[in-house]
Amino acid sequence: MKNFTLTVLDTTGIQPYIFGSNRLRENIGASYLVSQATDDWAREALDTFARKDINRKVYAFAPKQHQPDAKPRIEDDGLAAELVYAGGGNTILLFSDKKYAVQFTQILSKRILEDAPGINLLAVHQEFDWDSQSLYDVVQNLMKNGLDAKKRSRIPSAPLLGLGVTATCRSTQLVAVKMSDPFEDDEPYLISTEIKAKHKVVSAANDNLQEMFASALGSYEFPLRTDKMGRSEADSSYYAVIHADGNGMGKRFQKFGENLSNRDYIIAMRKLSHSVALAGIHALKTVIEILVKSIEVQPDGKKKVKGKFEIKDNNLPFRPLVYGGDDVTFVCDGRLGLELAAIFLQEFEKQPLVGNEDGKNPLTACAGICVVKTHYPFARAYELSEDLCRKAKKFVKDEKKGEFSALDWHLAASGLSGSIAEIRDREYRVKIPDFKEVASLEMRPISLKKERDSDWRTWEGFTKVVKHLNEDEDWKGRRNKVIALRDVLRQGIKATQNFLKNYRIKDEQLPTFPESSGRSDNLAKDGWLDGVCGYFDAIEAMDFYISLREESDADLSTENKTAE
Repeated sequence: MKNFTLTVLDTTGIQPYIFGSNRLRENIGASYLVSQATDDWAREALDTFARKDINRKVYAFAPKQHQPDAKPRIEDDGLAAELVYAGGGNTILLFSDKKYAVQFTQILSKRILEDAPGINLLAVHQEFDWDSQSLYDVVQNLMKNGLDAKKRSRIPSAPLLGLGVTATCRSTQLVAVKMSDPFEDDEPYLISTEIKAKHKVVSAANDNLQEMFASALGSYEFPLRTDKMGRSEADSSYYAVIHADGNGMGKRFQKFGENLSNRDYIIAMRKLSHSVALAGIHALKTVIEILVKSIEVQPDGKKKVKGKFEIKDNNLPFRPLVYGGDDVTFVCDGRLGLELAAIFLQEFEKQPLVGNEDGKNPLTACAGICVVKTHYPFARAYELSEDLCRKAKKFVKDEKKGEFSALDWHLAASGLSGSIAEIRDREYRVKIPDFKEVASLEMRPISLKKERDSDWRTWEGFTKVVKHLNEDEDWKGRRNKVIALRDVLRQGIKATQNFLKNYRIKDEQLPTFPESSGRSDNLAKDGWLDGVCGYFDAIEAMDFYISLREESDADLSTENKTAE
């Protein structure tokens, strides 16, 4: 009998911890601290535990060397502990004795309390017999009945908010402990211990990111402020928050580890975790490469993205915030948000994955894109992008076509009031005589590509409609006519048909969706299909980007200079 203890680590409240601040620099530091807490710091705590506490060997699997079957092994070589893998927000370890698991957890908890206040660490332990029990079953049980139960029963900590006369942190509203250090043009402001810790690691976080994507960046740098994302003088300035999340990753991990011996399970999980991490990073790297190639040097020496808007101080109008897996968040100039999100999804699907050598179960993901004014609260923008991603995932589930990539977005020309559901109920639902039920002006969410013959709500269809309205002789340069069409679409099919006839539009129809066939052909003549308007989103996006003094076809079509 070989009795070991399985330990699973997780963190709670990560989204508000990373994105709860409206300052990009603090989001950067927070994201770095979270990645450190459940990965590098866990390895360092394991090393500290081995050297100082018990003077025994441990093995901390290092994915950078990618040796999933490396030795020594806990079952054969008398190790006190072995790191199984760290990925997807979880860290899984094996200990030869439960007391070792507790000692390790104490060391790591102390490090997090001291160096990353605000991160909440959860640890669950379960003893099992290596020879007679399945490690896969033990992990699944501990995840479901141990970790999830602990999350539900956990009593949130209530920080002491100060005694006597105190000042509050501008970002967290917790007790301030000092003034922030000078940073560029920012005036020093009151910060809490949590923000102090985030500021402390910004430089290390930025260096790590620059090194990771150095081959794609060239001479460019990632910005540390949203107002350096390509802001143009005299133009309205917007930034985009894109949150993408892989589809069915939990089920993929579960299925991949089934019916394996304990050691084979460890090797398989290491391989899959490493493969997923590389997929997210390589997809981001391709996005960066495409963006860098689109930057053109003008005769006066200025650098412009697609020759349209200038970048300053060599700051790329793009920055990853969460990366290294299937859960990815990045920010960019608002004029690039939709296109870069689509490119990321396309590249993510192309990535090779362990267990999918036959190509029958490729990676897919959903993305939510929220475009807001530069000084709009970042925390709120992220919340909306996450909500949009959930809506895209619900769309995938409701379509019942298996897993496929999809995206949803919201373009906020001014402020936002309410949730995405409330906004759409208020602004995009109309009662028209053509349909019994309330009709929808928006076709969002949409799939990345056609999944079956009847599909027409796709990214390709959307971008081709935008391109047609920008370039066709019936519509090019006629913004007032396009806006008039938008108003007519609200009135229903008959009003749309009369509009096309009165304006003598060619064939009395709107641009055809490339995927439409059969009954969907009526979409071009009616503007509507099954209670969904096919053109309102395209017109709204065009108007939004034109209002930024940019040509929307340069920003919305993947068949443009950037893609080339």
